[in-house]
Amino acid sequence: MMRTFEGCWPALLTPYTPQDDVNVEVLRALVDHLLARGVSGFYVCGSTGEGPLQTVQERILVTETVLDQVAGRVPVIVHVGAAALKDARRLAEHARSAGAAGVSSILPPVLYDAHGIVPFFEAIAAAAAELPFLSYLFGSSRDAAALMRDLGHIPNLAGTKYTGPNMYEMNQLVRFRSNGWTVFSGMDEQAALARMYGAAGCIGSTLNIMPGVYREIYASLAAGDAPRALDLQQRANRVTGLLLDMGFAAALREALRVLGFDCGRPRLPNVPAAEAQLAALRAGLHEAGFAELAAL
Repeated sequence: MMRTFEGCWPALLTPYTPQDDVNVEVLRALVDHLLARGVSGFYVCGSTGEGPLQTVQERILVTETVLDQVAGRVPVIVHVGAAALKDARRLAEHARSAGAAGVSSILPPVLYDAHGIVPFFEAIAAAAAELPFLSYLFGSSRDAAALMRDLGHIPNLAGTKYTGPNMYEMNQLVRFRSNGWTVFSGMDEQAALARMYGAAGCIGSTLNIMPGVYREIYASLAAGDAPRALDLQQRANRVTGLLLDMGFAAALREALRVLGFDCGRPRLPNVPAAEAQLAALRAGLHEAGFAELAAL
C-alpha cells in the first residue's frame, strides 16, 4: 500500500537573487520559518515554485536544498512535470534518490491529443516506481474523475492535488479509493469546504505567508466549530483577494518581503509589479489584518 499524506502544506515559493539565480540562503530560511509555523509537509517546484520556468539543474538544486534543510522532519513531495518527458523522468529519478516522499506532475503542458495524457503519466510514475505518484490537476476543463479512472492502473498512483472549485468533482476523487489514497485540495480560497468534502490536506500558495490560518481551519473543523473555520477562511480570502487583484506571483513575493524574506522578482511570464502597486498592496495587507494571520 502506498504512503498517504495529510495536513497543510505550502506550495513552496522559490526565492531568487538579484541576478535571478536560486537564492539558497533565503530558501533555507523560509523552510525553517514554515516548519516553525507547523506545516505538515512541502510541495516543491510546482507552479508557485516556478519549477516549469526553471532549468533541470535549478530544480535539482531546489529539491536538494529543501530536503537537506527539512532533514526528515516532514515529508516533501517534488513536482517533476515538464514539457520534455526526458526532463520529467530525470527529475523523478532524482527526487527518488534524494529522499523525497513522493512525486507529482501536471498534465502534459503541450497537448494535441488527449490520448497522450495516460502514457505521459505512466512514464513519469515509472521513473520513481517506489514512490507515491500524485497527479496535479490544475487549469483543465477535463473530467477529473474520468481521468483518474484512466490512470487507475498505474501501480504507484497514490492520489492527486486537485486545484479547482468543483467540490462535487473533488469528492468523487476522494471516493475513488479507500486505502493508500490522498487527495489534496489546491484552491486556498476553498480549503475549508474542501476539507468538509473529504480532502486529506491542502497544498497552497498562501501557505507560504499564513500557514497557521489553514492549520486552525482544520483544527476548528475537527472540533466541530464550522463557524470559526469559515470565519478564518473568509479572513484569509481577503488577503488572497488582494494578491490576486495585483498580480499573484509578484504580490506573493511582496507579502513574503513584508515578513522579512526577500525572494526577488518572479520569472517571466510571471510579471513584476511597479512600486506604486506594491505600496498599495502593503497598505491593503495591513488593513486586512495580515500580520495577525501570518503570526498564527
